[in-house]
Amino acid sequence: MFTGACLCGGVRFRINGELAPIQVCHCRQCRKAQGTVFATNIPVRAEDFIVEQGEPLLREYASSPGKYRVFCGQCGSPIISKRDSKPDWVRVRAGTINEALTVRPAVHFYVASKAEWWDINDNLPQHEI
Repeated sequence: MFTGACLCGGVRFRINGELAPIQVCHCRQCRKAQGTVFATNIPVRAEDFIVEQGEPLLREYASSPGKYRVFCGQCGSPIISKRDSKPDWVRVRAGTINEALTVRPAVHFYVASKAEWWDINDNLPQHEI
């Protein structure tokens, strides 16, 4: 089991089970939503992601048809994203997890739209989209 929280601590969650490897997303939407060069996401079964505190603080933004970004309405921390096309999964933002992570990044997505000022300097697989 893993636990996590937003910056202000108003939203607290737990994840039951093991974590999948981290997916690094370089798309423009993730850069805008995170305010940084990429997003680090961990796919988690929706049934294994449990909000333990602060559910009324959660806000949802439809960033594109069928895709939602869920964040703390008090401090703005991104918590998860989810898609209508994959209702059994959420993607947890790795930086919100409290425990030390043993999983590592495994893949880069949307490198065709990555920030021009950032170089990818590892040997992980890269996907244009």
